[in-house]
Amino acid sequence: MIRVEDQAQGLRVRFEGEERTRRTRGGATWTVAVTSGKGGVGKTQVSANLAVGLAQQGLRVLLLDADLGLASLDLALGARPRADLVEVVRGEATLGDVLVPVARGLDLVPACPGRYEMANLDASSRDRLSDLVRELAESYDVLLIDTGAGIGASTIAFAAEADEVILVATPDPSSLRDAYAMAKVLQVRADVRRLHLVANFVGSSREGLELRDRLQSIVDRFFVLDLELAASIPTDREVVEANRAGHPVILGSPESSGARALQSLSHRIGALFRKEATC
Repeated sequence: MIRVEDQAQGLRVRFEGEERTRRTRGGATWTVAVTSGKGGVGKTQVSANLAVGLAQQGLRVLLLDADLGLASLDLALGARPRADLVEVVRGEATLGDVLVPVARGLDLVPACPGRYEMANLDASSRDRLSDLVRELAESYDVLLIDTGAGIGASTIAFAAEADEVILVATPDPSSLRDAYAMAKVLQVRADVRRLHLVANFVGSSREGLELRDRLQSIVDRFFVLDLELAASIPTDREVVEANRAGHPVILGSPESSGARALQSLSHRIGALFRKEATC
């Protein structure tokens, strides 16, 4: 049973016995979640490069690795965490102990890979972690959340707290199917009305538009949701090499086609932030 109530402080969404609050701006740090219907679509690379690109625009960015059990943002950014996020959840350490400065204006809250208990946090532990991150994020312009892949409870809960959600998908049929599943769950469970689609591993801008149109046509059959094509990122060997080397491609190979597309995405999101900040 799903019940959505409009309240003065935001939208409260109830499902499966849990209660989540979809926060509104209200002067709080602007939050963007990057998510995907399945793994292997390049979500984490998009998050890492987007975070760096936003910081290059002079924004203070806090990047949260919310793929709590299969974390990899530290590898994508070449960061070396000093502490374990499990200790934070247990109350044995603060987020300050875990925080890793990555670049000027960009700090990372890394998760811990291969930890079953983190991948299956109960609602109270997840809420406590979210509250701690929100408190820390007050000194930043943007909180960027790299969620886990798929429609698990933690992924939906983190996405529900975002002001904007970026959905990463590829032309692969299984990715398209799972992207639709993610879009449906976000709309129904978290009242998300707009998604920014990143078409990854495409052969051309036209293929990115076709991916967006295919997904929108499926969505339109069953519910109302606006899909905006935020970026078409081409298949680029430089992106693969940057991933292997442990650094964002927009830093290692800024003139590559993949880097230019990711930089364009960061400018689009940065412009959206500035527009929201003036409202």
